[in-house]
Amino acid sequence: IPVFILAGLLVHCVFLVSIFDIYFSSPLVHGMTPQQTPLPPPAKRLVLFVADGLRADSLYELDSSGTPRAPYLRSILENNGSWGISHTRVPTESRPGHVALIAGFYEDVSAVAKGWKENPVEFDSVFNESKYTWSWGSPDILPMFAKGATGDHVYTFCYAAESEDFGAEDAAKLDIWVFDHVKSFFNSSRSNQTLFSALNEEKVVLFLHLLGIDTNGHAHRPNSREYQENIKQVDEGVKEIASLIDNFYGNDGKTAFILTSDHGMTDWGSHGAGHPSETLTPLIVWGAGVNYPQKVTSQFFEDNFLKEWKLENLKRLDVNQADIAPLMASLIGVPFPLNSVGTLPLEYLNSSALFKAESMFTNAVQILEQFKVKMSQKKETTLSFLFTPFKPLSASEQINFLKKIRLYIQQQKYDEAVSLCKTLINLALEGLSYYHTYDRLFLGLSIAVSFVGWTTYVILVIIKSHTNLTKTVPANKKKSTILFYGFASAGMMIAFFLLIQKCPWTYYIYCLLPVPVWYAVVKEIPVIQDLATNVLSLHIGKSIGFLLVCILGIEILVFSFFYRSALTVGLLVFAGWPVMTQLWIQAKTKALIWTFLCVLLAIFPLMPVVGREPNIPLVIAAGLLTLLISSFSLASLCKSENKYRNNEDLKVYFYQMFTVALSTYVVGSTHNSLKIKQGLPVMNQIISWMTLVSSPVLLLLSPTFLFERLFSILLSLMSTYLLLSTGYEALFPLALFGLMFVWINMEQEALQHYGLSLKPKLAVVNFTCAMDITQFRQLHLDDVRRSFFFVFFIVTAFFGTGNIASINSFDPASVYCFLTVFSPFMMGGLLLLKVAIPFVLVSCAFEAVQVTTQLSSKSLFLIVLVISDIMALHFFFLVKDYGSWLDIGTSISHYVLVMSLTIFMMVMNGLAQLLTTQRLGLPRRTKHHST
Repeated sequence: IPVFILAGLLVHCVFLVSIFDIYFSSPLVHGMTPQQTPLPPPAKRLVLFVADGLRADSLYELDSSGTPRAPYLRSILENNGSWGISHTRVPTESRPGHVALIAGFYEDVSAVAKGWKENPVEFDSVFNESKYTWSWGSPDILPMFAKGATGDHVYTFCYAAESEDFGAEDAAKLDIWVFDHVKSFFNSSRSNQTLFSALNEEKVVLFLHLLGIDTNGHAHRPNSREYQENIKQVDEGVKEIASLIDNFYGNDGKTAFILTSDHGMTDWGSHGAGHPSETLTPLIVWGAGVNYPQKVTSQFFEDNFLKEWKLENLKRLDVNQADIAPLMASLIGVPFPLNSVGTLPLEYLNSSALFKAESMFTNAVQILEQFKVKMSQKKETTLSFLFTPFKPLSASEQINFLKKIRLYIQQQKYDEAVSLCKTLINLALEGLSYYHTYDRLFLGLSIAVSFVGWTTYVILVIIKSHTNLTKTVPANKKKSTILFYGFASAGMMIAFFLLIQKCPWTYYIYCLLPVPVWYAVVKEIPVIQDLATNVLSLHIGKSIGFLLVCILGIEILVFSFFYRSALTVGLLVFAGWPVMTQLWIQAKTKALIWTFLCVLLAIFPLMPVVGREPNIPLVIAAGLLTLLISSFSLASLCKSENKYRNNEDLKVYFYQMFTVALSTYVVGSTHNSLKIKQGLPVMNQIISWMTLVSSPVLLLLSPTFLFERLFSILLSLMSTYLLLSTGYEALFPLALFGLMFVWINMEQEALQHYGLSLKPKLAVVNFTCAMDITQFRQLHLDDVRRSFFFVFFIVTAFFGTGNIASINSFDPASVYCFLTVFSPFMMGGLLLLKVAIPFVLVSCAFEAVQVTTQLSSKSLFLIVLVISDIMALHFFFLVKDYGSWLDIGTSISHYVLVMSLTIFMMVMNGLAQLLTTQRLGLPRRTKHHST
């Protein structure tokens, strides 16, 4: 068995990692030559303000009294500069947003694994190409551009990471810190000759990263007074800095200013996904070389923002976020960042037609350079007769394009030159994508073949070892030797083919994996033949009906990933299960409670996603309800006669109830304290962390009798879950646990119903009593339903309180009892723990079902494996890398979820065994019991 489990884990890890190699490897190439516009630039220096987390509508809309939120910026876009909306891409996080703004490319998903902090890949940026860059702001963002720069011409000034506190009185102080430091920097330069002359050079960039708005949005939501006040403060700060810089340079008219944001924010204070409130950010550009406001009578956009913002008569110039990097580069005359895929937004420039055409030509050549490098890389690693080039940009086509554009510029046909440049840019970007995804089909097929092979193999193992559908067939030595050599030679041919193409090592794993997997399947051909004859002798209608029910069940599970309401439908069908199977005749009360709890749990997937509206009274109510239920359970435990139990064991439950009461108090008091802006009380923080650490220990002190241990598991997990709850989800584990508890009882009845076993008394079933291996029974069709219930409950545990498949339903407010200072890994870890708690409840219940139904955990687990693998195969084919960014993000996270679910269930299986069977012994007075 261990070998099989190890093989399973390995195969699933390969399936999981493959998706990142196939769909999301880094698109960056290296080895291009820098491209720079040959004409003198309009500006000597550029000031970039990035207001982190600022939504476009929050900046542009008028408040209730009709006055602008940011009066200075409003007057700029009405009288001095150009404006528009910058469209960002998913994931809408700070790091990818800044990379798009400053380096001009959209970071690949592989950067997720590295956190958004360090450089997973080296890249070029506008800062790197500048003569000097000075930057002020957050320690999460600034260092990555300094680190990627060559030489030491990028200077950073950051505040301490501890300042990013969601529970602080006001996060606007982060922005005030930046403005104050910029002012003192310019003042000190008057007495520092080296600094003064450096500031007076050309190609200088000043970058102000303003994190206050983002922090206030997370802590108080974007519609709060704090968020809107912060916008006013940023507006005043920008006004002061702009006039300070103009005075410093004697109003020489050589400074360009840009104000934008890295991403927006949802109404409930999160970002990461693709909602318009997250992807629409403001862009205001003014100063040297920038167009003045353009008056228009009408302009068409699909949204109604212009009317809402009273800006119908000023031309709105929308850009993609990566287009801002080439705009900055052309304003101060530095080479375009080497990996930039942005297109220069010409309408922002107030310069000669020649300058525009030359800049556009530089942009086209810079993107074409990347295309050439990408193509030559692909050509080197593919056999010449297998290489299919990107037709629209063959070598001769490239020369044609460049000649034509040069000719148009010489003939002063600037508009024609510009439109030809745009065509060339679009083709080069298409070509880049073509070569980047060149091997996708081939790798995808390899993985799919392995997937099908693995699932077939697991089904064969179940049938062969755990059912009596086949009789053991003696192995044919001669045949198996031929088979072995056949598959070995196929593997060698594949390896040789990959070797001559100089493929990366991961390709060997993906392409060679089908060989051993299918070898294992083909070896079992006698079993398949035997099975075929057996199945044909069975009732055909029944077999087909059974298959259809299985397929329908799996489709409902797949559907639930897209629409949570599918879970409601499933639970309502479950509610009718006792009626359909006549179980209710023998156990009316249990069947009624089962139906009631199924309907109760079915309400949760219909509720809005967690975190939109915090509701602390509900969390407190859940805590009190837990205490009420546990008092009743304790009372009934004390009354019940169990000669194996020692009443001293019951003390543990009082400690656990005490921690639940404490958690309930801490949640209430912490959120009150944050409401009145007093931060997180230290005492509450200590209690929260101690509860987190002590609850698993208390759990392991409780008796290992079935009900008593399960009850203890609920109390332990609830004390932690309450601390991580902000609303109705605190009631979810209670409803889920109630259903799991009845499920164990119902399975007991089902066993009797099918006459598969005598009914052992549930009260005396002990998790630690290793069952006699001879008592394990063979699998029955009903066990497939049992396993399906488990997978369904696991998915319900996941999506019951929100579609966690999108990053943005993570609400930082959930972790405020533990910490309020921004720390992505700590917060992520706690949020994952919150997701895992309902999982643990379901896994422990499943463990109990295995014990009471006298099945080896392996056989039920194998069926679970098959179900989840079939789901995973669905999602493998549903992964897309085109369409809206939200679709792409969702499709990956679905696949990763199902794959991790499979790996996770293996881990959960082990954890559930540990939680249900292990017990810590405490030194105690010995009492003698006569048994």
